[in-house]
Amino acid sequence: MRFIKDNEFIRGNCPMTKEEVRILSVVKLELEEDYRVIDIGAGTGSVSIQIAQICSSGEVIAIEKDLDALAVIKQNKEKFKTSNLEILSSEAMEIQTNITGEFDAIFVGGSGGNIADIIDKYGSKLKKNRNIVLNFITINNVYKAMEALKTLNYEVECVQIQVSKTKGKSYMLMANNPIFIVSGKKV
Repeated sequence: MRFIKDNEFIRGNCPMTKEEVRILSVVKLELEEDYRVIDIGAGTGSVSIQIAQICSSGEVIAIEKDLDALAVIKQNKEKFKTSNLEILSSEAMEIQTNITGEFDAIFVGGSGGNIADIIDKYGSKLKKNRNIVLNFITINNVYKAMEALKTLNYEVECVQIQVSKTKGKSYMLMANNPIFIVSGKKV
């Protein structure tokens, strides 16, 4: 298993979880080869594709509502030949009752403002002692997620990561937005 570089993904005009954040988020999911995983707010599919490669004998469901992002996910699915990735075109809360069975991990890259409901409804599908990992750029959503997880008795952790990369001949550092990675282990 190898981690995929940002420049390998087809990008389009959609938000993408950057390489360093993607790697740390995926590690925090504590994945195994046969896991069944949901990616909510999948964007370009960078996290879904990486998870599908790690869980090669498992199943990954990517949920995305944006039509441009859906087109990019489909292109990336084809490029990386991830036949174990199912892409659902919908708002997560609209289809949550249609998604059945238990899951070994849940990743939330985008919530559309429904973070507490997503944690509650999708968290009920998460097996005990397994992880939900959520990425945020706003402190408000971090707080809402941590409170929702705490209310449901998850073991909660939050990590803030700031990545800067060199650019040009002078090696000037260009900063990306800080990202909050919230992890919850279902007990």
